[in-house]
Amino acid sequence: MEKSTGGERGKIELSIVLPCLNEERTVGNCVAQAKSFLAKYNIRGEVIVADNGSTDQSAKIARARGASIIRVSEKGYGNALRGGFKAAQGKYLLMADADESYDLSNLNPFIEKLRQGYDLVMGNRFKGGIQKGAMPWHHRYIGNPVLSFLGRLFFHTPVRDFHCGIRAFTKRAIQKMDLQSGGMELASEIVIKASLMDMKVCEVPTTLAPDKRGRPPHLRSFRDGWRHLRFLLIYSPAWLFLYPGLILVLLGGLLSLLLFFGPVNIGFRYIDFHTFIAAGSLMYIGLNMLAFAVITRVYAFYSGLLPRSPRLFSVFKYINLEKGLLAGFVLVASGLLLMSKALLLSSNFAQIGFDNSVRLVFGGSLALTSGAQIIFTSFVLSTLGLKSPHTT
Repeated sequence: MEKSTGGERGKIELSIVLPCLNEERTVGNCVAQAKSFLAKYNIRGEVIVADNGSTDQSAKIARARGASIIRVSEKGYGNALRGGFKAAQGKYLLMADADESYDLSNLNPFIEKLRQGYDLVMGNRFKGGIQKGAMPWHHRYIGNPVLSFLGRLFFHTPVRDFHCGIRAFTKRAIQKMDLQSGGMELASEIVIKASLMDMKVCEVPTTLAPDKRGRPPHLRSFRDGWRHLRFLLIYSPAWLFLYPGLILVLLGGLLSLLLFFGPVNIGFRYIDFHTFIAAGSLMYIGLNMLAFAVITRVYAFYSGLLPRSPRLFSVFKYINLEKGLLAGFVLVASGLLLMSKALLLSSNFAQIGFDNSVRLVFGGSLALTSGAQIIFTSFVLSTLGLKSPHTT
């Protein structure tokens, strides 16, 4: 990362960070607006343009308008912003796009909230107003509302516009977040980590205007939308693994148990061993999902991705490696007994019936594999160094 400074440094209150990649038509006006805001409200500040490899005159124009230029060689929106954040000297940081889609002469609502003690202040375009042509219809009515709803559901955050390109935060908060994303998903990472770290978060209305770059945006709707959704799921193993896994284990396990003893009349038809096989398979998938949920949660905590210990740690006061192994071996032994019984009766299948033989074989296989899964999961958790925070 190469830095050239276009303004004086001192005790700075606000750093305005603008990521830039070939924005020569707009970056100069954005810098001028930001500098005008700082002068109007007598705020000691700086404007940083994080140039991400522009091949036009963007950096030269921004420097001429009084911005500090940070050259970030690693490609990506997130990398550019992280480079700008690292170089920023302000107590508060504000990020915005360099395409004139946001009004950088009206940043006072963000600064006022930061001065009141908020860690993260998000812009909300749906409250402030979206001008005609500023946002594609599928972003406005599908992409942003759906992803923002999932974000609120998964992380209990008050943010209703997860992907607003203008937001402000304290330097201390952004350092605590230890941001890792190199692409567009950095927008989601900031909100998610603020929620996980119990930071003080609010929104202020902001307007969105059509960008004035005169070229297609760098954003790719479906690719970047998927990257945001993937990021939400990765940071929420409860919704990715735990809840679906619980449903599959409970429904599949109950149905498997009933069908193990014979056909079941569900009112309009009988269900038999075919359904037993399907239900048992779903139960085993659910068991695997529960194992993944626990493993990823524990790993996330010990690797520092989660700032506080998961609530499931309280369960480990009662469940340890030895108890997990015992439960697993009981299931394995039960499975072997059922399969042995089927083997002993294999010479007389005509007497016990094909459907009953299937129940014995599949029921035994299901118990065997489920027990093995519990044993392996117990060892993996032990390998991760699982230790209840309530014990010494």
